[in-house]
Amino acid sequence: MITRIAQRQLNMATHHQLRQAGIPAATISGRSRHGGPWQRLLPRVYLLQTGPPDTRQQALSAVLYAAPPAADPLSGTACALTGGAALALLGIRDAPPEPLDVLVRAPRSVAATGRVRPASTARWPATITIAGVPSTRPVRAATDFAARTDDPDLVRSVLANVVQGGWCHPHDLHAELRAGRVRHRPAVRTAAAELVAGVRSIADALSATDLPAPLWNVRLHGPDGSFLASPDAYWPEEGVALEIDSAEYHYTRDSWQATLRRRLRMEARGVLVVSTTPGILREEPADLIAALRALLALGAARPAPPEVTARGHAQLELPLPRSAGTPYAPKARETV
Repeated sequence: MITRIAQRQLNMATHHQLRQAGIPAATISGRSRHGGPWQRLLPRVYLLQTGPPDTRQQALSAVLYAAPPAADPLSGTACALTGGAALALLGIRDAPPEPLDVLVRAPRSVAATGRVRPASTARWPATITIAGVPSTRPVRAATDFAARTDDPDLVRSVLANVVQGGWCHPHDLHAELRAGRVRHRPAVRTAAAELVAGVRSIADALSATDLPAPLWNVRLHGPDGSFLASPDAYWPEEGVALEIDSAEYHYTRDSWQATLRRRLRMEARGVLVVSTTPGILREEPADLIAALRALLALGAARPAPPEVTARGHAQLELPLPRSAGTPYAPKARETV
């Protein structure tokens, strides 16, 4: 039984699970002493190995600690990782893996300990599993991160990276920030307004032209299935991508280089990339439209489009996925 639990829970178990498996309390205590085969990571949470825990195990240990003793901690129905830790598991740039923020379904509450910060909520979200860890969806994780982070530059950068990475649409993030009652915070209000304005501006600019409608915030994959990038807009027949980011959302040299590497991955597969910033989009939209028109014509003249696949969010098993073949339309909100 313990072997089965360890396999499901990244080689970890709670005190309740160990006792249910028939292991005496004295044996648990003895095996988790210094030099023993087990380690006590958190109160009532044990790592059943001698080596140090990895990032996934650290994240799941927080969920195991906060989950009700008799519940299945992997179900995502009573406890889930959120905030920067959940975003870091997805590989979202600048998202800090600690502290470990965990949502607990109200009315239950759990005391904070070490790096773990439980938060009781009656607004229980839909959950997904990230690398074996029950977690909130990126849009809720970003909102919870913004609610508990005081660094305005970090909040702005992480929210931008969540959207630019294709994990949610700006309108969905804006709605979630409002539902979480954190939009009043200055850094959050500024970041959300910029992201929504960027999408609205390009949509308005394109609607006034005869250019074909693009796909919004799709995820591009190479022939081998590897992820390439998630541009703000993409024209699949012509193989043209639009990126609205640049230095306005990048605060470090590494972030800027990550943008360039993303662009190079698309160009290496034959995607024609148009880059702009929110400022240029607002002040000189005619230049952007002219660049798009030229590259769309160039792409249409090619014998075949690039060897890339445009996908929506279906691979994340998120509810209400957008079809990869239709322009963006605001999704109906979930009732939770």
